Amino acid sequence: MISPIRKKLTCSNAIAGLALFVALGGIAVAAGLPKNSVGPRQLKNGAVTAKKLRREAVGNRKLAPGAVSASKLANGAVTAGKLGSGAVHSGALANGAVINSKIANGVVGTNKLGSEVVTTSKLAKEDVTAEKIKNGAVTNAKLGPDVGPFVGDNLRSGQTLRGQFAVGGASGAPIWTAQSFAFPLAEAPKAEVVDPATATTANCPGITGAGGQNPGAAAGYLCLYVTSKANVAVGGVAVPGVALTRLGFAIEGSAEGAGSFYASGQWAVTAP
Repeated sequence: MISPIRKKLTCSNAIAGLALFVALGGIAVAAGLPKNSVGPRQLKNGAVTAKKLRREAVGNRKLAPGAVSASKLANGAVTAGKLGSGAVHSGALANGAVINSKIANGVVGTNKLGSEVVTTSKLAKEDVTAEKIKNGAVTNAKLGPDVGPFVGDNLRSGQTLRGQFAVGGASGAPIWTAQSFAFPLAEAPKAEVVDPATATTANCPGITGAGGQNPGAAAGYLCLYVTSKANVAVGGVAVPGVALTRLGFAIEGSAEGAGSFYASGQWAVTAP
């Protein structure tokens, strides 16, 4: 019985039979592997492809720290709903990341502004209106030199007060009349009388303006310009030194001859 089989057994038949045995044996081995018996060492590099992964098989715990880098994220993959509370802090923002168009109207309140954040260079022209100024915020120290004084304040240095005067009466003893400054000066000025009014001096530059009603005076001087007079003695209009103070001045008038007299004009005083 064995002899006929041996006669028909060839080398190729033997190899084919061996291959069939190995194949069947391999299937049996794979089918008979116990659970969790295949570890990382048994897997060939590249053996596990994306298609071999079960849906949601890779969870947070399966990711190593730093495994998901920026290059691994698709554009628009991280939405606002995916950010945890407090996830975006100042350290996570790139320089210049938050621009004006990214800030909603009314989001930045005054308590979010640092000291001296809003400087004059950040304010547009006419940004600060009357309703934006707190009551009592504007003090005398904040007023420019061209802003007039207020009741109780001295006339500011370089500012000028202007007015008119008149003095007159009958011949005889000189007659006085007084003028008070609307705002006091820091100290009494020096006085000069200009007669006629068309004349000028170094300290009294004359009357200017289209209507001839803008008398001038140098800083620290009171100038009286006599524009009209009758029967007034030479030098008959004067400012007595004893009546010249920081609060005002007096005018002395005297007649040239018998009868009544008068003199009138304009005055200006500039604070020293």
